[in-house]
Amino acid sequence: MTFHTFTEQNLRQFTERVFLKMGCPEADAQLAADVLLKSDLRGIDSHGVARLSGYVRLWEKERINATPNVRVVHETPTTATVDGDAGLGLVVAPFAMKIAIEKAKIYGSGWVAVKNSNHFGIAGYHALMAVEQDMIGVSMTNASPLVAPTYSNERLLGTNPMCYAFPAGKYPPVVVDMATAAAANGKLEIAQRADLPVPEGWVQDKDGNSSTNPHQLKDGGSLLPLGSDKDHGSHKGYGLSATVDILSAVLSGANYGPWVPPFVAFLEPSANPVGEGLGHFFGAMRIDGFRPAEDFKNHLDNWIERFQSASTIDPDKKVIIPGEPEYAFEQERKVKGIPIIDVVVNDLNELAKKLGITGL
Repeated sequence: MTFHTFTEQNLRQFTERVFLKMGCPEADAQLAADVLLKSDLRGIDSHGVARLSGYVRLWEKERINATPNVRVVHETPTTATVDGDAGLGLVVAPFAMKIAIEKAKIYGSGWVAVKNSNHFGIAGYHALMAVEQDMIGVSMTNASPLVAPTYSNERLLGTNPMCYAFPAGKYPPVVVDMATAAAANGKLEIAQRADLPVPEGWVQDKDGNSSTNPHQLKDGGSLLPLGSDKDHGSHKGYGLSATVDILSAVLSGANYGPWVPPFVAFLEPSANPVGEGLGHFFGAMRIDGFRPAEDFKNHLDNWIERFQSASTIDPDKKVIIPGEPEYAFEQERKVKGIPIIDVVVNDLNELAKKLGITGL
């Protein structure tokens, strides 16, 4: 597999050009690019610039509104529901999280559900917005129906990621950012482009048999919930995914379950939707609503140090603090650049040609 390395600035400028060509206002193009670049910087290559072609494809199908009127449609002092007007989730989600943060500043916590949105990048970007304000951030979204519940071979749920982010003192934030499926679909897409098999337990074929073929979903197969099978706890992954779906969509008025409008090219939206667009859910909680923020952060530092010093089975391994690898990637890639596999680079340059903009 061949990689090409780009500076953060080069990728950022290219990504902004793509969104501007779609008709996004300059501020929205910059914000959308920032969300995608955060993913690449943090080593989550499946959700960064590799996704650009998908956003353009949905825009061409008029499923993404480049100039949305994002607005609050229901509100109480501590809660709100936002209508994203079919805008980029990369823009709608930060709008909603800002509302949650502002409510938390006044009342201690804020909770915002979103409908009529699209794919919002990595959940961690939005949860970390709250961390910057000495708050605990919560971020989740439902997604393309590609995951079969435990015991089923029918695609009814998305990879439905959730993120909880906690500010520490002298250490980076603790960030639990994960799909509730055994693997995010973006990882399958990377494997497809590289023509590599995926690990056992990620996918099953249309009859429910385990498979390592990354193209299995296009043939009627499905992703598996976190845990892969019942004996390994897939019912827990299924339960987490259901929680995300209900909070993100049943609560907001978005589509849920098999009615979620898909991001993937091989599926079409349901002809009989039960809601509006994709759904998200965000929360912000002021730490000083529970105890002094410095006390919390000092004790979280102590928590981190104790887990870092845990005895391990393999002397060459150490316990990883959630968010630690992504933070390390970000520090390294800001200096050394961001590696992109050649098939993604080729795809992005083809996209540039199609849009009539300067490529990478």
